[in-house]
Amino acid sequence: MTPGLRKFMLTVHLTFSVGWIGAVVAYLALGVSAVTSQDVQTVRAAWIAMELIGWYAIVPLALASLLTGLVMSLGTKWGLFRYFWVLITFVLAVFATTILLQHMPDVSSIAELAREANAADLGGLGGDFFHAGGGLLVLLVIMVLNVYKPPGLTSYGWRKQYEERKVSPDVDTTT
Repeated sequence: MTPGLRKFMLTVHLTFSVGWIGAVVAYLALGVSAVTSQDVQTVRAAWIAMELIGWYAIVPLALASLLTGLVMSLGTKWGLFRYFWVLITFVLAVFATTILLQHMPDVSSIAELAREANAADLGGLGGDFFHAGGGLLVLLVIMVLNVYKPPGLTSYGWRKQYEERKVSPDVDTTT
């Protein structure tokens, strides 16, 4: 990947990744609002908004971040399997995206219930702290790994590094 393309892809990847974190924070704020509010309309609106943010912001940003992260890892010196921090970051992103995709139908069901329920039934809906809080924690761990890049090559990384450093056998050292 050329330096210009790498910088462009990094910008795109960071935009999607930071957007994912921001959308999760907004979702979490709505979840807090749904739990703490005594106003029926606020609870109803929070769940409907959580469904919209989930499907139209969080899911697309998660998928785009995962895809651009994969492109970045495969197109740069870091590779996908050379360094533990890259591999762990990718596995965590896949894990977070998988949980997200499995959880969103439940959010849609609760949002539908919130649309149709009478005021007395909305009091027990609560919020969605566990998934949003856990997701945010995973995303922050990913961010820290990407910023600090802790050392540690995988066995594949050691092998590739060794191959790159080997001296070519046809170099004549007698002259």
